[in-house]
Formats: sequence, C-alpha cells, structure tokens
Amino acid sequence: MKIAMIASESCPYVKTGGLADVVYALSKEMATLNEDVSIIIPLYNQTRKKINDAKYLGDINVSMSWRRESSAILYEKKDGINYYFIENRHYFERDNVYGYDDDGERFAFFALAAIELMKNFFSIGPDIIHIHDWQTGMIPCLIKENRDTFFSNSKFVMTIHNPAFQGILSRFSLGDLYNLPDYIYETGRVRFGDHVSTLKAGIDYSDKITTVSPNHRNELLTNEGSMGLNNVLIYREFDFVGILNGIDYGEFNPENDDKILEKFGVENYQIAKKKNKIELCKSLGLDNTNNPPLFSLVSRVTWQKGMTLVFSAIHEIVKRGGNVALLGSGEYEYEMEMNNLHNMYPNKVAVYIGYNDELAHKIYSGSDFFLMPSLFEPCGLGQMIAQRYGTLPIVRRVGGLKDSVINYNSNNLETANGFGFDEFSEGALISTCHYAYDNYDIPYNMNRLVLNALKTDNSWKKSGMEYHRLYKQIIK
Repeated sequence: MKIAMIASESCPYVKTGGLADVVYALSKEMATLNEDVSIIIPLYNQTRKKINDAKYLGDINVSMSWRRESSAILYEKKDGINYYFIENRHYFERDNVYGYDDDGERFAFFALAAIELMKNFFSIGPDIIHIHDWQTGMIPCLIKENRDTFFSNSKFVMTIHNPAFQGILSRFSLGDLYNLPDYIYETGRVRFGDHVSTLKAGIDYSDKITTVSPNHRNELLTNEGSMGLNNVLIYREFDFVGILNGIDYGEFNPENDDKILEKFGVENYQIAKKKNKIELCKSLGLDNTNNPPLFSLVSRVTWQKGMTLVFSAIHEIVKRGGNVALLGSGEYEYEMEMNNLHNMYPNKVAVYIGYNDELAHKIYSGSDFFLMPSLFEPCGLGQMIAQRYGTLPIVRRVGGLKDSVINYNSNNLETANGFGFDEFSEGALISTCHYAYDNYDIPYNMNRLVLNALKTDNSWKKSGMEYHRLYKQIIK
C-alpha cells in the first residue's frame, strides 16, 4: 500500500503534543510492515533546525481565491518514512506552531498545498490518505468535490485526536480560502451551527473515522462527551472506530534508557527503581528519609488535566509523609500554584516549570505513582509511559485512561496495573491517593502491581496492526 499521512506536526521534527507522537509512531509501524508510507507536514522554523539532509524537489503554486502562494517542497527519508516538507515563509516561518489569528488561513493553505504536492511528486495517488484533526479535515472534501481523477483510487481515513478543536471558520471561507462553491455549505456536509467546521468536513467526507481509544469513541457518541459532535458521528457510527494509541518502545525502554541512572527490566526492577528514586529525590531536593512514596506528574498544566484536583491531593500526600515531583508548563495560574506548593513544602514538593526530557525520563523511572486525573483524555500517553517504567498511574477513568489502566480493587491483584476513580472531584482523587499509599505500605501488593505494569503491552505493534487491517478493509 501507498500511504500518505498528512498532519500539522510529526516527530522527530516538530511536536507540541501527542499528535506528533502518533503520526510518527504509526508511520514507523507501517514502514516495518513494508508499506510505502509518507508524512506531509509544514516546514516550521523549529522543523528547519532538525532537518539533516533534505533534498529540494521543486516548487508548487497554490491558489486561494484572490491569493497566490508558492511553496518549495523538501524531502528527507528517515526511519523508513518519506518526509515531505511544505515551505512557506508567510504562513509557517513563525515562532510557534499554533495560536495565530490566521490559523484557519494557514492550514487551508497547507491542505491545498498537500494535495498539489501529491499530484506533482507522487507517481500515483496514495491508496490511503490518512488525515489528522481539523488542520487537514478539508482534504477529502476538496478532492471529492473537485472530482480529482489523480486520486480516483484513494481512500480516506480521518483520526480525531482532540475534538475540542473543530476548525471553526466563517461560512464564506469555502470560497475565500478553499475555492469551493457556496452550495457545499447549503448541503450541510461542512456546516456546523452557522459556521464551517473543517473537522466535521473530515468526518463527513472520509471513508473511515478513527479516534485514539475505544472508550473515547463511545464518549464521542454521547451528548455529554462529544463537544457537540455526537450527532455528526452517530450518522457515521458504523464507520467510526476507536483504536488505542501506543507509545514508542524505542524511546521509552527502561532496559536501555541512557537518561536514567539504573536500567532495569522485570528481573531487577525492585533494586533499580529504588536507586533511581534515591538519585531523583537527591537531585530535586526531596527528603527521602524512610523511603516515602513519590507521586509525580509530567504534563501540560491546564484545566483539562485536573490540576485543581492535583493541588488538593498534594496537601494530603505531604501530610501523610509522601513526596511529590511536578514537571510541566501551561496556564499561568497553575504554574504559580505549583511554585506556591514548593515554597510551602520545599523538601517535599519539587517543581520544574517547562519541559526537560531527561528529567521526565528520570521521573518516570524513579516514581512510585503517576497522577493523571484528567477532566477528559482522548487517549493519554503519560499513563502508558509510567507503566513502561513500573510507575503506577492514578487516573480518572475517562477516554483512553479507562482503556489502558486496570484499576486495583483489592480483588484483581493478578491483573491490575494502576488505580482509578470516576468522579471528577478532589475527594475522589484524594481517597484514591490514600488507597495507593495504603498499598505502598504492603510490599507484596506493591511489587505485584508494579510487575503487572511492567508487563503491560502498550506498544505500537498492536495498535499498528489494527490500523493496517482497517486500511486493507477499505481498499478491497
């Protein structure tokens, strides 16, 4: 199969969140299955810095109503994947990937340019065009409405990573940005309320729709959990599947991770994790006397991640004698509260504002429990990484957190690999943290749960095979 992944970001060149991890890891898995896979992304400032040996292929011209834009196309092969970069200084040579008033226009250009790229530099239309989130949602609509014969055998898969971002544009954007007639709005296929939604367009025009976990798929079919998309998705219910993301086992592997002090596997995790914890606490200035449990968080610090719940739980953890390590950045008020907690408990709460990859690996490998009480979480990767390093996740059972963490309930010690709760409340998280602490004080229980976590299969191999079957199904 010839597969084209089209997304606004992808590792290892540009990443703001889990989308980049998924696009890269899934593409790499397809390459290991000997499929011809390409990734098409914009050439941002930060992307340019990471390109090693890119080849200039040529230029393309893109028409957007009265606008005329050109783009140089660069190419590089890495990890068995063909990377195509769309260069446009006006739209992409900026400090950040998102967050601009003209984001709708920027990614309209990207969608149109991606189509032109494939027509100019691919010998045939891809068997599968896999688009990701609102930034690429108009691509199937553009190809089908323009009856572009180059793509006559192409099938479309759309993955919804974050339904909160729906590509909401003016109804006049169809003509102004995409060169499409107004009647498409009148048909309702791209209309969402009184606006155009590029996310809805992707859902409506794609052959299959996926999201990043089975439970999140079910949530998106409900009024409460759909961000308003439930009626759109119910219409496509039989073409809509949830496939749980995996994590990159090459990047996250405690057996050969050079970022941690003591490497380990299932045979020697007890001694190694203890050494990693001692070293981590020492480097963070945490009082590890009598080996109290270490609760940690590595996350964007936003309302979605349940930070108010975390802050309340920290007081209770510290009162009981536990330590806490927080790494992340995001909303200013939450960053300030993190610093306040450190000032209040200087040798019990450690804080790093920002992101530090080496420190993140040390936290995953040296902690006992990992906090992830999200308000909503389509998939989540932190809980899987924690399990990979034998750190037990404490999660709210929503989205992919419910699919990936088996809650210990005192009757399932042979299978449980973390702790969970349902109600989004401070009390629910606090009581779950206390229950985790109770089991920390029972070495047999703790060792068994950690071993279960270490043996959990969160690799992309399993997820990749599900996508591979889906691709094969729709090109028959």
